[in-house]
Amino acid sequence: MNEVITLRDISNAEFFTKHAAPGRIGLVGGATLVDRAIRRAERHVCDGKWSNWSHAFIFGEKRSDCHIWVIESDLQAARKHIRLGVQENRVSKYFDEKLYGAAAIMDLGLSEEKTLELISAGLDMVSNATRYSVRELFGTLIALRAPGLRATENKLSREKSFYCSALVQHLFCGIKIDLTPGIHAKHTTPEDIFRTPIARTTYVLDRDLGESKIKAAAARVRSKLKRIRGQ
Repeated sequence: MNEVITLRDISNAEFFTKHAAPGRIGLVGGATLVDRAIRRAERHVCDGKWSNWSHAFIFGEKRSDCHIWVIESDLQAARKHIRLGVQENRVSKYFDEKLYGAAAIMDLGLSEEKTLELISAGLDMVSNATRYSVRELFGTLIALRAPGLRATENKLSREKSFYCSALVQHLFCGIKIDLTPGIHAKHTTPEDIFRTPIARTTYVLDRDLGESKIKAAAARVRSKLKRIRGQ
């Protein structure tokens, strides 16, 4: 059974604090140029519409520092220090509503045993410094334009490297749960994960990602052009 619970008028911090739990999947839609490029590319999965989702991760545990931690493959830059690959971060990095206007949490109802197995495998990849694969991301963006390629291995695949949603699919396959049947793990997008056929409860924080403002601005430009032409 699939249930979608939509929430509005709460902060990202409130949303994650209330609904995050170990083993659940997190999705966010970002506003940076890279995030927007990913969401635009996923229109081939969304019937021509932009996807809401540009990044995926797995929730780990709440630590003694009272913060919820996530396992993800990402590019993290801070104070001239760059981490590129599988890493642990506090979920508070996604509290900025201006950068992350949409968020979702997917609860697949994992048992304690499966949750422990999932998180342990993710932490092993953190410890082993598994890399983020930019080239595989480009391979997936190419395959999105040719759906027949998505069931096959990523043409730009590298060993021991994953981009965000490919990591999530890989870890779930490790506990015998295929989130995206018919799609190769290294062609998995955040939108594919959101659309998984696996029974789940999904909490969605619905907020404007900026498209309405862009459309309104475009409409104003078109209207102005019409007035100029009519003069």
